[in-house]
Amino acid sequence: MGGKDYARFAELSFDDFRRLAHDEALSPYERIGFPDDYREGFERAIFEDIRRKLPALDGSGSVVVDIGPGCSELPQMLRTHCEERDHHLVFVDSSEMLDHHADGPGLRKVPGRFPDVAAELGEERGTAAAVLAYSVIQYVFEDGSVFGFLDAALELLAPGGALLIGDLPNASMRSRYFASDAGQARHKEFAQDDSPPPVSFNAIQRGRMDDAVVLSLVARARAAGFHAWIVPQDPSLPMANRREDLLVVRP
Repeated sequence: MGGKDYARFAELSFDDFRRLAHDEALSPYERIGFPDDYREGFERAIFEDIRRKLPALDGSGSVVVDIGPGCSELPQMLRTHCEERDHHLVFVDSSEMLDHHADGPGLRKVPGRFPDVAAELGEERGTAAAVLAYSVIQYVFEDGSVFGFLDAALELLAPGGALLIGDLPNASMRSRYFASDAGQARHKEFAQDDSPPPVSFNAIQRGRMDDAVVLSLVARARAAGFHAWIVPQDPSLPMANRREDLLVVRP
């Protein structure tokens, strides 16, 4: 994947995703902000990783909320899974993204930007056994409040419920990887030359999430009375060497 191909998916906003959602020239993965190489063939493995971290999905009759599901196969996998287990599933996304999901029993669609539409989720407040926000919060970081997002998501959880804010891009983690022997070898293979990989320590990285941001989310959740951990992605996932997940559980 060339730099030009990746650049068009950088620094996307909520309104950008609304525009991408109805662009018929794009693949389902491109509509959710990824080059095909980053998602095609991986979404089943991503879903299985999510299931392991949100065990309530394998129960029955629970409330499940997916914030920013997008329109690839991943939300359809979740929908099918929830239908089989009689869960009440809620999708929160732009109306343009939600247009890709047919109406049906067991699914509620809430159009709009989260947490701006948190008030529309009054019925689900304090009732959700599982809340998922996958590959979402980095875009909130660009033009919103990650703490406001986290707080509103935590308010959805029932006692014992779990929130997975997944696929967090961490610039610090990325630099640690590219500073390693494995990362340098991978970069050389990818770039097909001997140029050094991009490594940045002790420097301001404007607009990029790093350890300070990720760990502050853990501290925020814990201070609010929730258990919270940073957990690794399955090594088989395409960006597991530079992305990680935040798991929060309401005691």
